[in-house]
Amino acid sequence: MMILKLKHSSPISDVVEYYLTSKSFSRLKGSTQKEYESSLRVALDTHTLLGKKLGDTRLNKFKTKCANHLYEQWLDRGVSRANKISTIMSIIFNKAISLDILWHNPMIGIDRVPNPPRKVMWTPEQVNLFLSTAYGEWKWRSIGLIVQMAYEWAQRLGDMRLITWDKIDLDNQRMDLTQSKRGADVHLPISAELMHILKQQHKSFGFQSFVAPQINPSDGAYKPYRKDNLSIYINSVKEAADLPAELTAMDMRRTAITEMVEAGVDVMQIKQVSGHKNIQSLDPYIKHTFSGASSALAQRQAHKVKEET
Repeated sequence: MMILKLKHSSPISDVVEYYLTSKSFSRLKGSTQKEYESSLRVALDTHTLLGKKLGDTRLNKFKTKCANHLYEQWLDRGVSRANKISTIMSIIFNKAISLDILWHNPMIGIDRVPNPPRKVMWTPEQVNLFLSTAYGEWKWRSIGLIVQMAYEWAQRLGDMRLITWDKIDLDNQRMDLTQSKRGADVHLPISAELMHILKQQHKSFGFQSFVAPQINPSDGAYKPYRKDNLSIYINSVKEAADLPAELTAMDMRRTAITEMVEAGVDVMQIKQVSGHKNIQSLDPYIKHTFSGASSALAQRQAHKVKEET
């Protein structure tokens, strides 16, 4: 019914409402839907060059000049947030194009600011403090395990959140996983410390599928943490441990990979752990550090001395 009402002069809020009731939106994950809805609320409430809210602006009156004006306002919320909002609005306009009520996506021509590469890393002391705090409370036990697995194996938090016992071989002390993002297969050993935690966890939760489920069942079943409430629990642990707010559990993978680089691990071996397909993909994780530079220069000097003798 909504499709019959939409036309090129419809308010942009009507196009958004249509999209939110579409099949393409319903196929998104629940957490993604919430993110889209939040971003769209911000976008529709932003004022255009004419002083109108975007939601009240007619589709055929919204041009790239207006889009750039809105984007500059969204930048006040941060570069990443601004780019996310503009990407979601681009999806809305593409939907209008598919309905033949728009012929050009005004978001395509905006002057985007590149997302700044995230370089935050955990120190070993901060990792240990987080884990000791999490394991010190039964309610945070699975949270601690999710973060520890992400750190020790240099894996994505999402894969560790959903990992199941059939991926863990306690007898042979190994983990076999097909990564959700790139489909890469990784086969990793389980350290003695992590093995101790996993055996304890298996005694408590080995009767069901998930390695680190929510500790309380829901609707009679143990379920994995959702992406949105996982971050809430992680932040609670950080706050209890008095750790800096800028640290996120997502940084564990970068931290682990960078530690391997600084330890002099061969890049091809790092790829076998991280699942990256090419060396260039590792660039965002590699941080220029004093210790890394010192090691490189020391190796060069040692080589020169060897040649001279």
